[in-house]
Amino acid sequence: MNFDVVIVGSGLAGLSVALRLPKTYKIALICKRTLWESASNFAQGGIAAVLDPVLDSIEKHVEDTLTAGAGLCDEVATRFIVEHGGEAIDWLINQGVPFSRDQSTQTGYHLTREGGHSERRIIHAADATGHVVQQTLERIIRNSPNIHLFENHFAVDLITSDKLYEDKQPVECYGLYVLNEEEGKVHTFAARHTVLATGGAGKVYLYTTNPDTSTGDGVAMAWRAGCRVSNMEFVQFHPTCLYHPYAKSFLISESVRGEGGLLKLPPDAGADAGMRFMPEHDSRAELAPRDIVARSIDFEMKKRGLDYVHLDISHQNPTFLKEHFPTIYARCLELGIDITKEPIPVVPATHFTCGGVVTDTRGRTDIRNLYAVGETACTGLHGANRLASNSLLECLVIGKTAAEYIASQPEEPFHVLPQWDESRVSNANEEVVISHNWDELRRFMWNYVGIVRTTKRLERAQRRIHLLREEIDEYYANFIISNNLLELRNLVDVASMIVESALLRKESRGLHYNSDYPATFPKAMPTVLTPVKRRTPLAG
Repeated sequence: MNFDVVIVGSGLAGLSVALRLPKTYKIALICKRTLWESASNFAQGGIAAVLDPVLDSIEKHVEDTLTAGAGLCDEVATRFIVEHGGEAIDWLINQGVPFSRDQSTQTGYHLTREGGHSERRIIHAADATGHVVQQTLERIIRNSPNIHLFENHFAVDLITSDKLYEDKQPVECYGLYVLNEEEGKVHTFAARHTVLATGGAGKVYLYTTNPDTSTGDGVAMAWRAGCRVSNMEFVQFHPTCLYHPYAKSFLISESVRGEGGLLKLPPDAGADAGMRFMPEHDSRAELAPRDIVARSIDFEMKKRGLDYVHLDISHQNPTFLKEHFPTIYARCLELGIDITKEPIPVVPATHFTCGGVVTDTRGRTDIRNLYAVGETACTGLHGANRLASNSLLECLVIGKTAAEYIASQPEEPFHVLPQWDESRVSNANEEVVISHNWDELRRFMWNYVGIVRTTKRLERAQRRIHLLREEIDEYYANFIISNNLLELRNLVDVASMIVESALLRKESRGLHYNSDYPATFPKAMPTVLTPVKRRTPLAG
């Protein structure tokens, strides 16, 4: 199967690239599950952009991003992305995205404020922005004859020139192998350009707000192909994930605190029950950046032996809450929590991978004709801590520039690629090995590589990752591949990158806090890992 462009991933980053490319291009859109299942679809808060030049400015947005990023943001990339925010929102509006209106404002839209932002600049669609955006773009994608959807297809590995022609420089990407999960067969996709937009790696941890598809596939594939990765130690824990036995990873949006929600101690705190605690940790209180809020909650929980804390917005007007947070209101009510009358029990959970594949502002990686966009990539925008609602902005802006760069390149011939070889493998007879290793990985990552780290815990995690990788590599070499095996293989690669990056950073900065190195260096430097190329066979 030959395509001008193959895009792996169905979130906003991948859809943006697909819809920004010329209609004459033959495009393959690879979706591990359905077109719906991506982290973008679950994004509640909104998209940060300077839309009101009277009350806001590019400089303010840049400064807020740099401050949240704890000195590690790439200022050139940050400014570039922020400057193109208005155009990105205009494009979405032109596609038909129905953002929440407010006729009393100059823009005509309701702009909210979230932690780390000095002004109201978050445009949103109630509290289900990602869902509404995805829904709008999905209709267009499904009606675009040049875009070929491959749902329930899992990208296995990239096909690069150095595996076919050892001496060819620079290294190029020719396409990839893809598992058709319904058939159980691996197909070869040849592509002039390949775009990785697979999202983050939240499933490497036991508790996460991410969907089940967030297994770091793009980062792992790019790493195995020879791309550098950067800043993988900076894993953002969202401060407020709903704590309830029947709620799986349900996020309570940042904008709840932006609209006046207060963090308080629950009844189990004894005499301090109901006490608001964030002012003791930061002068910005509930509007401090996510890393500070998550660490503060973690501190209070561990100090007092709590399972959760309370987020209370019941003092706000009930009508306002139902209008602005209909999804949160409805889901909590299903579970017996009326947010207009009582507080919401919350805990931190893994939410966003700030690091990723090293790219420029056109999505280009170290390998020619291979691109990474969205959470898979590391453009330098997020630094040591992502500013709330900057992620969807990055998807839109870099999605556009990557598409423009691809469209500007001359057409090249397709390469004849070898087919996937399963002649020397057999059906697995011990699937329990995969499920056991998956569970072990996620638990020790949560316990040893969480919000607060120590060198000893990181070294323990590193030793366990080494043992798991040996088992998984042996399994991969001898048995027919499956979805679960591929995800576990990718998660172990990503976990290794996170731990190695965390061990290299001998300071605490942003999302990375090591109690053995609590100080912050005067100068911020990125952590960049360069793979030692492992010469592995192309197939099987």
